[in-house]
Amino acid sequence: MIQILVPVDFEPQSLIALEQSYNLARLLPAEIVLLYVYDPPAGIKSLFSASHDEEIMNKLEEKLTELSFKVKSETGLEVSTILETGRVYSRILEVADRIQAQFIIMGTHSQPELPGDAVGVMGANSSRVLRSAKCPVITINARHHYDGCRNILLPLDLTTESRQKVNWGIRIAKIYGAGIKVVSGIWSKNDPSVYSRLRFLARQVKPFIEEEGIRFSADIIKDVENEKMLIPTLLDYAEKQGDIDLIMIMTQQEVGVIEFFVGSRAQEFVRRSPIPVMSIAPKELGFISILN
Repeated sequence: MIQILVPVDFEPQSLIALEQSYNLARLLPAEIVLLYVYDPPAGIKSLFSASHDEEIMNKLEEKLTELSFKVKSETGLEVSTILETGRVYSRILEVADRIQAQFIIMGTHSQPELPGDAVGVMGANSSRVLRSAKCPVITINARHHYDGCRNILLPLDLTTESRQKVNWGIRIAKIYGAGIKVVSGIWSKNDPSVYSRLRFLARQVKPFIEEEGIRFSADIIKDVENEKMLIPTLLDYAEKQGDIDLIMIMTQQEVGVIEFFVGSRAQEFVRRSPIPVMSIAPKELGFISILN
């Protein structure tokens, strides 16, 4: 059976992410695998006996089991649990590989970048999972969302990765029965030819998407103030649409970026977006097998 991995820590953010997994699990159908990773702070381990650790693990196991029963009774879905110890991000990745998860759905834990910064920086665990996961990762910020997916937003530029994103958009839209909205943004310093090339790209992908029976629309935002404002502008556009429930991005690694961070644009999308974001590595990962 297809499996969706949902890391939980019993905090509201991870429980909201869990709620978002229900609809996808029904549509595939899939089993939800609840994962808790116990990672005691350095120095604490030596202060307590092995029996104390065992007591903590037993209590965590009870909480996981209780949560799984609650989800089963409320949704009728298949749910299992896994309890691990170690580094959170490494255990998430190891378990995803071990169970061959088709998706990871997780809450994001942002921390303020500067005093008074409401957006903050993406947590190290989320960043590392996004960078290394072999399956799509859906990240959820701390608020409740629409139950399902009406439209997927595909921000496109002129890279090869953007073209791969269209293929993935079609696959996910078919699962949800969703439409696809393509959007690009340009700013004044761009060469005027960029606008023409983006329009040509939109015309190229339109029949490709519509031939699959998927609703399609495309926009180019021409009044982006500068490159730094591109992502805030695209996210503002997505919110104003009112019916976009998933944003799809590629997590291409950028030269010179510290190894455990995803590309800066992908990271900014995830940490700023009030809408769930699906992050996919720019390569084929075998996911298509569940759609054939």
